Amino acid sequence: MKTIVFFDDISIPVPTDAIYRRLGYRRRFTKVSARQRQDVDRSIEIALTHIHLKGAGVRVPVKIFEALRIDLDGVVCESADLAKMLAGCDEVVLMAATAGSSMMQVIARNCSDEHLTEGVVADAVASEMVDAALDWIVAYFNRLLVREGRQLTRKRFSAGYGDFLLENQKIIHELLNLGRIGVAITAHHILVPEKSVTAVAGVCRMINS
Repeated sequence: MKTIVFFDDISIPVPTDAIYRRLGYRRRFTKVSARQRQDVDRSIEIALTHIHLKGAGVRVPVKIFEALRIDLDGVVCESADLAKMLAGCDEVVLMAATAGSSMMQVIARNCSDEHLTEGVVADAVASEMVDAALDWIVAYFNRLLVREGRQLTRKRFSAGYGDFLLENQKIIHELLNLGRIGVAITAHHILVPEKSVTAVAGVCRMINS
């Protein structure tokens, strides 16, 4: 069994611009008053107090058969799209990040009462923070891989995208032992808490190495 790296406290800069884009703000096109900006920024700050980013990552060998069948350390799944991305790779990094259960309680509470705006902002904050946490995990593994003259593929693939069916989420959940960071999975292959994501990236040779 490959060694899983757990990240119990991921600290990253707040992706404020990305949060505003998710909320529909477009620079030079969307007009936001000083008061509106102040209200949104305050809601972002409140949401951040409820986010506790955790993550996990593991390197596992990969083999591609018939440009479709993917063997992840002995566990086989099927996806022509993922196989195409992993062409030339003999390893992958499976990764996951979560914003924690507290954040979901805040979103649910705000979206069910008169604080709808706060709920929408909190949802955007959680989504962007988790995505940024995955970027952080990618950077972590790239710092290790550079010593080998290798790097992760620029793209990463998540279960439910393209022809990589959502049911493959269960494979990633098990290989990463996500229960260790408080992430469960439902019978319908949905991660709980909701603001949790998994992804697959290939390990390839560095360009110009």
